[in-house]
This record gives sequence, C-alpha cells and structure tokens, in this order.
Amino acid sequence: VQLVESGGGLVQAGGSLRLSCAASGSTFSFIVMGWYRQAPGKQRELVAIISRGGGINYAEAVKGRFAISRENAKNEVYLQMNSLTPEDTAVYYCHASTSLSNIYWGQGTQVTVSS
Repeated sequence: VQLVESGGGLVQAGGSLRLSCAASGSTFSFIVMGWYRQAPGKQRELVAIISRGGGINYAEAVKGRFAISRENAKNEVYLQMNSLTPEDTAVYYCHASTSLSNIYWGQGTQVTVSS
C-alpha cells in the first residue's frame, strides 16, 4: 500500500493550505483515512480522521479551522487548513487503515507557517 501526499509548503500566518493524499495498492477498502502531524521535538498527534461512512474526528486545536474530506471512489483524502498559525508548523502525515492491525502512513509533507 502506498500513500502519496501533496500540498504542503510555506504560508504566512492567517493563510490557507490544502493537503491531498492518494492511497493505492490495497485490495481492501480503507476504513479510516486521515492526517496526523509531528512538530520538532514533539510526538506525532492526530489532526483529523474520517471514516468511510463520513464520520469525522478533529483534534481540539484545529476545530473550526481545518476541514477533512475524502473521495472513496478515488481512495483520496484531503485536509483544508484555514487560519493557519505558527503552531500548526509540522510534518503532516497521511494515514489510512483497512483494519485495526493494517495501518499505513505516507512519507510526510512539511507545512511551515511564518509569523
């Protein structure tokens, strides 16, 4: 299974970015897809996840600013990030799972927010 992210970059505080992730190589449906992030010196943390049926969970820090969506037919997941702050600076990782034990990660895409 391969997850390929795109859309990271450098943006000023208050700006927006849209991340995309395309998953391929699985014969099973991706039950959950989403995004995690890891800032320097910190542990990887949940940003947002979405189930195949559309159930969504956001981290408190991004509620009201980020929006996750997915296209099941394409096995793609997206993260629209608005009102970005320097605290959002991190490497963002795409996540997908076909079961509790089959979890996959992308290579990560850097998001840098300047003040």
